[in-house]
Amino acid sequence: MVDHVQSLARGLAVIRAFSATAPELTLSEVARATDLSRAAARRFLITLTDLGYVRTEGRLFSLTPRVLELGYAYLSSLSLPEVADPHLERLAAEVHESASVAVLDGQEVVYVARVATARIMRVTINIGTRFPAYCTSMGRVLLAALPPERLDAYLEAADLRGLTASTITEPDALRAELEQVREHGWAMVDQELEEGLRSIAAPIRDRSGQAVAAVNVSTHASRTTLQRVRDDLLPPLQATAARIEADLATLSVARA
Repeated sequence: MVDHVQSLARGLAVIRAFSATAPELTLSEVARATDLSRAAARRFLITLTDLGYVRTEGRLFSLTPRVLELGYAYLSSLSLPEVADPHLERLAAEVHESASVAVLDGQEVVYVARVATARIMRVTINIGTRFPAYCTSMGRVLLAALPPERLDAYLEAADLRGLTASTITEPDALRAELEQVREHGWAMVDQELEEGLRSIAAPIRDRSGQAVAAVNVSTHASRTTLQRVRDDLLPPLQATAARIEADLATLSVARA
């Protein structure tokens, strides 16, 4: 085909060579997996490294969290917001609080769907709004789901600034908090992003069990205790996550 850009296809093939079973590859392994010469594979790996999608350590290459940008383009443009919207509307109507869905993009969460019942933050949250992942409930759910090497890279690069007096700013303390999130399967953040704001989040997983997004409910501390957040908001939140997952799985099967 005249319009087929072979170099783009080969670059994407190099990215797809990495997987959960092969997170680190040598140059020779990449060349074999993509049916490229070693010289060609090396050029693509160097280019992807320069762009921030691949890192190298000795003879081994691996993907960086920046590849999530590629998945975000798909999620935000089509399936996830369309699937999530009616479930967020149902959740917000049930608990009378704002509900959102976000994905991880580098060091931030990006809102891809939202139903607001009242404005409880100083800033207006719209589709595309970004917040630091480390001090948000959805961000912590998604960080807790990262493979160890990607979480290590995040903690090394993240600027853990204190946005309020409650914000966790020490990497070791954040890592311990993420371990709790991983164990519990949900995250609650109490006034770490903004004074007065409490939120609780649960993961949205794909058919393989990987957390691809998160859903949350946010409320104001003046009207909702931490106990009520756990007792009254968490169960419907988890039920909503399950319904979104079921619809995404159905959509995936229909497209297969």
